[in-house]
Amino acid sequence: MRQFDFSPLYRSTVGFDRLFGMLDQVNQPDAGTSYPPYNIERTGQDAYRISMAVAGFSDQEISIEAHRNVLTVKGERNEADKEEGVELLYRGIASRTFERRFQLADHVEVTGATLKNGLLHIDLKRNVPEEMKPRKIEIAPAANSSKQIEAKAA
Repeated sequence: MRQFDFSPLYRSTVGFDRLFGMLDQVNQPDAGTSYPPYNIERTGQDAYRISMAVAGFSDQEISIEAHRNVLTVKGERNEADKEEGVELLYRGIASRTFERRFQLADHVEVTGATLKNGLLHIDLKRNVPEEMKPRKIEIAPAANSSKQIEAKAA
């Protein structure tokens, strides 16, 4: 994979630190974090859904936090829930602690989350403020300004 050096751009730009930070993160390997698997879906023009497979986790063991355009989903299993007298011969269902982060675009907000059939669904919506939306500017017709300059005779 190619490595890009964005340091010359840092000197000549103002206010784009977050953009360059995200570009730097793209080049770094994800350290093999593939758990839990997830899907990102578009459910409407400005609506999205993240679906994560979190089999074996209850809603009390999962926390969701949105802060400064970063959505963090954490899952921690309570070891006290183990059944006594049961010996586990093979573990095929992962129940390890996880933390997954998603970069959210500007004005994207979490509208809700549900846990159903082992899938965690997080609904997102883009709410662009009115002052940020494109608006049509009407062009006023020019007034007929055919004024003549009158010179005074002396």
